[in-house]
Amino acid sequence: MKGRLIALDHIAGRQAAALMVDGRLEDLLIDGAPSGAPRPGAIFRALADRPLKGQGGMILKTPAGPGFLRQAKGLRPGQSLLVQVTGHAEPGKAIPVTGKILFKSRYAIVTPGAPGLNISRAIRDEELRDRLLEIAHEAMEGADMGLILRSAAGAEDAEDTAIAEDIQAMRSLAEEVLAQQGDGAPAVLFEGDAPHVLAWRDWTEKAALQLEPGSFQAEGVLDAIEDLRAPRAPLPSGAFLFVEPTRALVAVDVNTGADTSPAAALKANLAAARELPRQLRLRGLGGQVTVDFAPLSKNDRRQVEQALRAALRSDPVETALVGWTPLGHFELQRKRERLPLDACLK
Repeated sequence: MKGRLIALDHIAGRQAAALMVDGRLEDLLIDGAPSGAPRPGAIFRALADRPLKGQGGMILKTPAGPGFLRQAKGLRPGQSLLVQVTGHAEPGKAIPVTGKILFKSRYAIVTPGAPGLNISRAIRDEELRDRLLEIAHEAMEGADMGLILRSAAGAEDAEDTAIAEDIQAMRSLAEEVLAQQGDGAPAVLFEGDAPHVLAWRDWTEKAALQLEPGSFQAEGVLDAIEDLRAPRAPLPSGAFLFVEPTRALVAVDVNTGADTSPAAALKANLAAARELPRQLRLRGLGGQVTVDFAPLSKNDRRQVEQALRAALRSDPVETALVGWTPLGHFELQRKRERLPLDACLK
């Protein structure tokens, strides 16, 4: 099927959402909450426990287990504070959290502690920006919180009433959560958004159709997920790559396949660079990623790196390109926003 399509369903008893583009699985969200892992975006009332000397961070007591706050200047053990989960913890490590709380919806992001009204730079029409600013001023009147209007607020089908209601909903949620900060035992104040809400929030701006639950089988999502359970991923012209997570890192190996022509390595490496963000995203893999590209000259490295940078621009998961190692591998550092696919299917 041509175009963009959102499929909603359940996998292994967990809520799931899939984004299909021209019949190919482009993104996949599976709820990690049933496993006991807090959702990224969850908000806790936490207690400062002990500082980590030399790191400038603090271990916190949270209702989901130990949390790690990277910047904890001025924070004292026993002090109560609000934190938001930023990703999934590595095995045996604390949950990563931040003190910069955001309340995010389809059109609006309310920002406690960061006052001011801002509109996405992607909205360039000055008349539209002025109208949106009026809506924002009215909806946030009297609030001491900030607001960011997302690019979806500039879409043709975005109605003023819907935008205003979205802002008000996030403002109300923020006020409700902030009112519970106080001094008290660690508690969950907001569980974070489940996949069906995230799909509506982040994908529907450009999706042509949204299907009701029960659509994974019909749209080929289950077959695509089954393919992802194998380490091998095909590339054009018979090339392929292996994506294999280990305890320390994610190892990626690029192979040219049966093609032994002089141009085979560069062709396979460029295809791998374009495909890699999608493979990591669908497999839910993060942390350190080391790519062993097919042998290529140093002159061709720039072209491969440019292809990888271009592919990452449309990827929603924060990724830093570290660069080439002395052995000719390429390293990335990727945020752990999602649970690994294998863990979600257990």
